[in-house]
Amino acid sequence: MTPIHSPFDPNRNLTDDELKAERTLPRPELGTPGEAAERGYRIHPADRLLVRGPWEMAASILIGLGVIMLMQPFFLWAYTWSFLVTLTGTVMFIIVSHFPE
Repeated sequence: MTPIHSPFDPNRNLTDDELKAERTLPRPELGTPGEAAERGYRIHPADRLLVRGPWEMAASILIGLGVIMLMQPFFLWAYTWSFLVTLTGTVMFIIVSHFPE
């Protein structure tokens, strides 16, 4: 009988051969003194996407783009959308600041 895996199970993408090979891998080195290596130290695919750094950078770029759109004197459409772009970047930054590092 095949076990049912949750969508958050880190082993759901591995074949049986890959799981056997993974058991032979050396444990990772400790990051800080006193920190124990976790049993399942692989990073889940969703955790790779939801990290703070790149998303904070994207939110900061949106905020900067909105400010530039607000201050430019050439295009009315840019001035019209500037508040919404700045607001989107600000709300995005607030949400993303709660993501893990």
